[in-house]
Amino acid sequence: MATTLPCGTVVAKRAVVRRVDGTHSDQYSWIFQASTPDTTGLTMSPHEPSTSAANSRGVWIRTNGLTSSETAALANEVEAHGYDRFWFPEIFGRGSFVNASWLLANTTTLKVATGIANIYLREPFATLNAARALAEQSGGRFVLGLGSSHNIMVQLMLAKEFKPATDLEAYITAIIEADHSGYDAPQHSTFPEVVIAALGPRLIDFAAKTEIGVHSYMSTPEQTASTRDRLGPNLPIYAELKVVLTDDPAKDRAVAREGCAFYLALESYQKNMRRVGFSDDDIANGGSDRLVDHLVAVGNRDLINSRIAEFYDAGATHVCIQPLNPDGSNRPDVDALAQLAPNSL
Repeated sequence: MATTLPCGTVVAKRAVVRRVDGTHSDQYSWIFQASTPDTTGLTMSPHEPSTSAANSRGVWIRTNGLTSSETAALANEVEAHGYDRFWFPEIFGRGSFVNASWLLANTTTLKVATGIANIYLREPFATLNAARALAEQSGGRFVLGLGSSHNIMVQLMLAKEFKPATDLEAYITAIIEADHSGYDAPQHSTFPEVVIAALGPRLIDFAAKTEIGVHSYMSTPEQTASTRDRLGPNLPIYAELKVVLTDDPAKDRAVAREGCAFYLALESYQKNMRRVGFSDDDIANGGSDRLVDHLVAVGNRDLINSRIAEFYDAGATHVCIQPLNPDGSNRPDVDALAQLAPNSL
């Protein structure tokens, strides 16, 4: 017994089952045999690096402090300002692909990037299919950023073993080597760009080997230069930079410190800070003034733009700014978004 569908054939396998009372019954197990879809002209390389982001500027915004309608309005504003990409994280709030779908549906030209989607929350095949669907729905504007998150999320909340580098390498390999013949929905002409969260040498070297870009969060220009040396000249580096637009940097350093505090309590970022020359004393208690000033651009428009330029000079392809609000809330500073917008340069 078989039923032919556009994407393949469903075959029923018959089995005779003997009951305990001596009678018999037929039971069927259903097997899907996928046909190979027509992929003429389709680029299926999930590690194809971007060539359009050079010296571009984006935003990195935690949207959980906003309602869905406010998030859509913010995305429209970001798009109108000429930013290239809208990055957002996945920690305790909305799922990456739900949020990305909403942002893409409410914009027309803005690229939307997961920064990052947690690999421990879903299997590679589910991620692969979600990325393909979002690419097709948005006309190729979705960027798949993947990472291993942090111990506090993986072990304590998900009760999973945390092997960040090993698991991320295996996950990316599974996506790159996936059999694409079982996906029967329409697809965009190219697979979404894939980037990984990578600060240490092992994952940067893995990115170079697999020819994918790197998303560096809470990094410095010095870290960016080191990443560029290991990654080579052609693959993209997407660097995040926290900013506080203010005329009183000394007063608003407290906002910058609060923006770093959660991350400086995490082992991976502590390790990275030590790697670039900061001490345990610098890292303690939310970060020393020296460390906070290095991680966050606090000042007026000209100062922040000069700090952004340092990342380009160090080899970054793209800088996504995270506009911390001087009022201390978890809502982005829309005034900073306007003053630092590509359209205002």
